[in-house]
Amino acid sequence: MKRGLKTLLLFGLAFFVWAPLWMMVTGSFMGKDEIYEFVGPVLEQREGMAGWSLLPKYPTLRAYIELLIDSPKFFAMFWNTCYQVAPILIGQICIAVPAAWAFARYRFKGKKALFLLYITLMVLPFQVTMVSSYLVLLKLDIIDTHLSIILPNIFSAFPVFILTKFFRVIPESLLEAARLDGASEGYIFLSLGVPMGAPGIFSVVILGFIEYWNSIEQPLTFLAKRKDLWPLSLYLQGITTDRTSVAFVASAVMLAPALLLFLGGQKYLEQGIAASGIKG
Repeated sequence: MKRGLKTLLLFGLAFFVWAPLWMMVTGSFMGKDEIYEFVGPVLEQREGMAGWSLLPKYPTLRAYIELLIDSPKFFAMFWNTCYQVAPILIGQICIAVPAAWAFARYRFKGKKALFLLYITLMVLPFQVTMVSSYLVLLKLDIIDTHLSIILPNIFSAFPVFILTKFFRVIPESLLEAARLDGASEGYIFLSLGVPMGAPGIFSVVILGFIEYWNSIEQPLTFLAKRKDLWPLSLYLQGITTDRTSVAFVASAVMLAPALLLFLGGQKYLEQGIAASGIKG
């Protein structure tokens, strides 16, 4: 009896989690009239009850054709997102991996204070550093360019924090054995540290991709005068209520890369979350 109640409760919770996703997918195959039939009272703010159908009554690909073939702005924003996210992730790996290795494996003066500064920077929300970051980027004359999004995020403290946790679990005896065999510090880092820290690097890439693929506040702040450089995450706000089916398709297309990356690297993502101590 108790087991049955638990199963029923879990199915109920799963329904609330999956319902928005199911609405997005089924709504992407509905026509404009069918969507208005279900959510018209909400969109037009009139009296009546909104509802939803388990499956589309008249499935159509019209919204997909309208978005993927007749919306050049969508592809421009898609490539803007790729142009911003890829350099950020590559730059983070180039900066964070050696920095984390130094924090994890070497002793130097001021190490604890410097790492505490990293953690402090990591926990500061964007709103706190927004004005100072804007002034620095304005002084560098890169406001309203892709660099205003790429450059600050390359030096994010979060990847350093996660990778330091991963590198610390590498046995010191293994590194000492390599040194006794005549291996240089650079060889140890590249041949032992990076391969053994690969799960942490993958988790940093996955977490970073999800964060920057869905970034909204930074593009709105640093690209305010250049809407032609806006990423895909800001596409939905320009869609009017008469194109709700297109909004569902845009949401599904935007979700696809992050979902595929999550499913492919779920194991590494769990390790990264466990290492950082993040709790849901």
